[in-house]
Amino acid sequence: MNLTTDPWIPVIGADGRQRSISLHDLFASAHELRDLSVKPHEKIALLRLLICITQAALDGPKDYDAWETCRDSIQPAVKRYLEKWAASFELFGDGPRFLQVPGLKAAKEEGEGNPATKLDLALASGNNASLFDNAAGLPRAVESGRLALTLLAFQCFAPGGRIGVAKWSGADTPSKGSSNHAPCTPSSMLHSYLQGNTLLETIHLNLLNQEEASDLGPKGWGKPVWELPVKTAGDKEAIANATGSYLGRLVPLSRSIRLEAEGRQMILANGLDYPLAPIFREPAATMVQRDEETAVLGVALGRSIWRQLYSITVKRRSNKDSISGPLALRNLGEAQGCTLWIGALATDKAKIEDVVEAAYDIPAGMFRDAGRKLFEEGVALAASWQEAVSKSVKAYAATLKLEPVPYDRARHHFWTVVEQHVPTLLKQTDKPEEAGDLKASAWGQRVKEAAHASFDFACSRQNPRQIQAYAIGLQQLFLPKPKDPNAPVKKKASIKK
Repeated sequence: MNLTTDPWIPVIGADGRQRSISLHDLFASAHELRDLSVKPHEKIALLRLLICITQAALDGPKDYDAWETCRDSIQPAVKRYLEKWAASFELFGDGPRFLQVPGLKAAKEEGEGNPATKLDLALASGNNASLFDNAAGLPRAVESGRLALTLLAFQCFAPGGRIGVAKWSGADTPSKGSSNHAPCTPSSMLHSYLQGNTLLETIHLNLLNQEEASDLGPKGWGKPVWELPVKTAGDKEAIANATGSYLGRLVPLSRSIRLEAEGRQMILANGLDYPLAPIFREPAATMVQRDEETAVLGVALGRSIWRQLYSITVKRRSNKDSISGPLALRNLGEAQGCTLWIGALATDKAKIEDVVEAAYDIPAGMFRDAGRKLFEEGVALAASWQEAVSKSVKAYAATLKLEPVPYDRARHHFWTVVEQHVPTLLKQTDKPEEAGDLKASAWGQRVKEAAHASFDFACSRQNPRQIQAYAIGLQQLFLPKPKDPNAPVKKKASIKK
């Protein structure tokens, strides 16, 4: 199977229908395709591949001016590029293989092998959790196209932990049976991409120019791993390119893998180690200041992504800035908004917990300090109302001597209702000077209504005792906030006699 000519990438066409197509067909029709039709972590992996191919085919763009004019060059350039490198995109065979290392053999003669289904992070296979799958332990064949997609996603997102040792060109694979996270996984990092009306527009919006990519890591622009393949574990030049350059890291080799011809089994061992910030800055990640250190912004399960938009929408002002959202934001004009797609694979050490995604229409005001400050204050206002709801629910439960207190019922309802009104807060960021008192604004009113509705939802009032408890809790909800004990005390003016 050759990934340039055989179908394997699920997409949504202009007619809204889903189909699988090859790399050649994807780029040929990218101006008509709406989007990829895959799970969030698979979408991130595919976007990295498509961006890598495009940037390698263009060998650029060199700078922002070149980026502005390169969109019409993408499709013909990629067509020529895929024809030139087609042999590197074979899934099987004796020659070069896509994201597989040559000369890989099982450590023991009889071989132990791993089921190829282990590549699919959503299946219960090997040590993968049964989070999305109930057929654990059953022998399963994987269609070649699906196998290619899961191989790509696995190389980007494989969680760290213990792993088997294999022989790579006669030597043991690295790290003696342990492995670190693949480059897209650490801290359950949020990956953010500008989303266009077509797949071609999406790819173009997320291209970095060579000036932008030059300071991401020690090896600068670099080459894709198929142009400078890693042939052995001691191939220093190729490994430095694969782990320390922009193009080299986009499509990683975090695991040493060799698929068997029928695609049911594989040899799996540790691959290359991918250093993180400050050594290398992932372009689609958001970097924040935490405890006086620069850290990757990760997804927090139980907290919606929109509550972190004020961090994600920070534009990088110069190549030296360490704190910012995704670097592609610099492609936007000063007065230009965008649609931002955000996704992540949530992990707890080596355990996969969930996948998340969201898309938001971001106004231009969110890319200015005043707009982001207003949004952050709006999030804080919502959090204060959620705290007030919890205190009210506690008062209700205490009156009835109710255990357990229905905190979660109220909290989940509150944030679900509030999230429906996020566009209201985003709209206010375009003209923060007109927002006035945030509590009295449209956003403030919606949040207050959500707090009342959530208290109603969590606290029944069907008998006299419940009605009495409800009244006590409701009174608590609308009590004025206690004064800050640390706030400075205003001195009363003295009256002279």
